[in-house]
Amino acid sequence: MPHTDEAGKAPRRPTPDEIAVVGLVPLLEPFFRGPVVRGLMPAPLREAMETHGLTPRHGAVLPQLLAGQPLSVSEIARRLHVSLPTASELVGGLSRAGIVERTEDPANRRRILVSLAEEFRAPLESFVARRGEPLLRALDGLSPSERAGFLAGLSAWVHEVQN
Repeated sequence: MPHTDEAGKAPRRPTPDEIAVVGLVPLLEPFFRGPVVRGLMPAPLREAMETHGLTPRHGAVLPQLLAGQPLSVSEIARRLHVSLPTASELVGGLSRAGIVERTEDPANRRRILVSLAEEFRAPLESFVARRGEPLLRALDGLSPSERAGFLAGLSAWVHEVQN
């Protein structure tokens, strides 16, 4: 009996081109994990993360704070697709390390706003720029229409993963 999906239909067979695209994804993983990430991280940020036992999950909060506008813990939870207690735990660890600052929202005293500590802004900006260099170089090699197609596809993929 052929394998079926949850709706009871036989799954769609991917085309050779689709298999090639999906096969590329695991090749990107090492760039987003472990030693590669630590090697790109500026020393002050790496030392604070390591000294306080912070993980990549903690690090995922930081780029969200680069825009400069403080975020509520619930907004961080929504952006990262984690529960409110998990977001609160991540922010707590980053706060204890001095990487983020927590303040009371003057408009709603029950709400906590989170911002990046100024001393970590430049190291984090440097880290994000260094991590983005390969992607930006790849985009530079594309025509404007190829770039638009790539960005549309990447955005659609992110949307699918997050929903």
